[in-house]
Amino acid sequence: MRTVSKPPDLNFSVFSEDSRSSGRTGLLKTSRGGIETPAFMPIGTYGAVKTLSPKELQESGADVILGNTYHLYLRPGMEIIRAVSGLHKFMAWRKPILTDSGGFQVFSLAKLRNVSNEGVTFKSAFDGSEHFLTPERSMEIQLELGSDIIMAFDECVSGSADTETIRKAVDRTAAWTQRCHHFLTENDSFSPSDTHFFPIVQGGTNETLRRESADTVLPFAKSGIAIGGLAVGEEKEAMVETVNWMDTILPREKLRYLMGVGKPEDIIRAVSHGIDLFDCVLPTRNARNGQFFTWEGKLNILNNRFSHDTKSISASCRCYCCNNFTRSYLRHLFKLKEVLGLRLASLHNITFYLELMRSIREEITEGDFDSWSKKTLSALSSSND
Repeated sequence: MRTVSKPPDLNFSVFSEDSRSSGRTGLLKTSRGGIETPAFMPIGTYGAVKTLSPKELQESGADVILGNTYHLYLRPGMEIIRAVSGLHKFMAWRKPILTDSGGFQVFSLAKLRNVSNEGVTFKSAFDGSEHFLTPERSMEIQLELGSDIIMAFDECVSGSADTETIRKAVDRTAAWTQRCHHFLTENDSFSPSDTHFFPIVQGGTNETLRRESADTVLPFAKSGIAIGGLAVGEEKEAMVETVNWMDTILPREKLRYLMGVGKPEDIIRAVSHGIDLFDCVLPTRNARNGQFFTWEGKLNILNNRFSHDTKSISASCRCYCCNNFTRSYLRHLFKLKEVLGLRLASLHNITFYLELMRSIREEITEGDFDSWSKKTLSALSSSND
């Protein structure tokens, strides 16, 4: 481990670096509190992390959560959020919020949208109404939400897209990023000292296009930059390789956010290549299907062998679920489709992910990350299914 000295006025500071990899610990300063990195963001797409209260999230150790511009714009709508002076008050969350720009919906709602250089026309998946989202409108919505970290509006394409399609997305992302930045700098309600703007690097798994994309958007990255367009259908090996060489492309002094990548083993490997921030739906999505994450792999509570199991999910876990309930009881709840089972599973999985990040930070600081990661990856490769 190497200790790194940084000027105190930087919004993002690196505190320590692993001597055998690019793993590091740091702190992103925001007006609503610091975010210790590497960090994981629970996803609250509509202003709520499914089944969990803000108090439970805070007690689990969450420093920041993620909301989605496109979905919040449609439901509940900006008029309602404006009436309570922003998303933080609306959902009673006092810590930082990062909002995705709606760029991912350019990819995920392909059948309901039309993309042009000006922006994206969407048909709402809820009522069929038509909406036009531009880089400027995305920035305006995120400012109205009161986001602490605003993401640039980008074009994300499928991992199986051809080179020409990816190149067009890279060029459009560059132009949209510049428009986002111009809108923010001309807007009186935007304060760079209070709100971070993160550009997004696109380029699929093409190293040349990734470098070109980074060159065009990095000038707009003050504190951090995101890697988008991965975990969208490409081969796993290609995703891993892309993260590996992005480590050589992105500057060390900027926070690096890997969007949408979130299996525990993927997080550990990505940290070793200098990634600082993560988000993923897996902790809560898998919880709703009765899958619990543990240090020994995943556990499917619906398996018959847990029907008489009086152990907790994990003896080392500090969450309310593991401190109070047996595997047999949790299986009982899931068999009955009792909502308490979903809540307890979500609470455990979120706690596990945040404990994973805390352990990563601790191991880097103590200089043991390399050996710890090898042992942990070996253990996680097993499964209790």
